[in-house]
Amino acid sequence: MRTPLTDLLGVEHPVMLAGMGGVSYAELVAAVSAAGGFGTMGAAPLRYPDMVEEIRRVRELTDKPFGVDLLTALPGSMVGHVEAIIAGGARAFVGALGVPSEVIDLCHDHDVLVVNMCGTVAHAVRAVDAGCDLVVAQGTEAGGHTGAVATMPLVPQIVDAVGDRVPVVAAGGIVDGRGLAAALMLGASGVWLGTRFIATPEANVVRGYREAILVASERDTVISRAYTGKTLRTIRNAYTDHFEAHPEELQPFPDQIGRSMADGAMHIGGGPGTQGVDPTKEIFAAGQGTGAIDEVVPAGELVARITEEAEACLRRGVDVLAETTR
Repeated sequence: MRTPLTDLLGVEHPVMLAGMGGVSYAELVAAVSAAGGFGTMGAAPLRYPDMVEEIRRVRELTDKPFGVDLLTALPGSMVGHVEAIIAGGARAFVGALGVPSEVIDLCHDHDVLVVNMCGTVAHAVRAVDAGCDLVVAQGTEAGGHTGAVATMPLVPQIVDAVGDRVPVVAAGGIVDGRGLAAALMLGASGVWLGTRFIATPEANVVRGYREAILVASERDTVISRAYTGKTLRTIRNAYTDHFEAHPEELQPFPDQIGRSMADGAMHIGGGPGTQGVDPTKEIFAAGQGTGAIDEVVPAGELVARITEEAEACLRRGVDVLAETTR
C-alpha cells in the first residue's frame, strides 16, 4: 500500500507505531519496522544513556527505518538528545508538546525527518511553516496526551490546511484496518497507532496494563491532568476520580509528574516485573478504541492485518461505488 507517507519514510505500509513513553521500546519498535511499518520509540521517560542504549538495540534488531519521540525535553537538553538520536541512525525525530523549532535545521542537516503531533489546525500550520516534514493529526479519542478536537473533523481540516505541502497522518481511536481505510478517505497518508500496540507481546508494559486494555470499553477512559498536569487520556480509576473532585490540588506540568510518581501512580517504563503497581492509581494511558481490542497479537502480524483489512475495505468501497453507478 503505497502513499506519500510510505515514500517519505521508506517503508512498505502506512502504519506508524506511536512513540508511547515507556511502552514503545526497542523490541516493539523493531517488530513494527521489520514488518514494513514505521516503529517509533517513546523516549520521554528515559535517561539519556538509557535512550542511547534503546536506540542501539533497535538498530541491532532491524535495519529498517524507525523514529524516536522525545515528547519534550528539559530546558537546554533538547539539542543533545536529538544529536544522539541522529547518531543512532533514526530516520525521524518526533516532537509532541509544541513545535521543536530549535532542532529542525539540525535534523535536516543530517537527513533526519521532523514529525510533529498536532491537535488543531493552527498547530499544524505552525509546524509546517517551521519546517516539519509531516504532521500527525491527533484527535481527542487518542490515548496519552491529547487535545479537544475529534479525529473525524480534525483530519480533513488539517489535510486542507497543509496537505498540499506535507503528508498528514491520522491518529486517535484508530485500532484496525477499517480506521486506516477511513483515514485514507479523509485525505491522510497513513495512521499513527498507540493503544492497539499495547496489546502485543512486544510492548513494554507494567503488570495489569495489557489486561486493562483488553477488558476496558469505549466508555472507560477519561481525560485527566492527574498524572502530568497536561490533558491525558487514560483508563479511569480512583486516582483520576480524586483529582476530578479536587482540581485545586493539581500542579502544572511537569510538577504534577513528580506528584504522581511520589504517590506511586506512575511506573511507566518499568516493564512487566515492576513491583508496587496499584491499578486503582496507576496510569494506564489508552484511547477510546479500547472497546475494539480483545486479543493480544504479535506486532508484526498486527501490521499485516491492518494493511490487509484496509485494502479489503477499499476494494469493497470500489465495488459499492460501481454498483451504485450502474
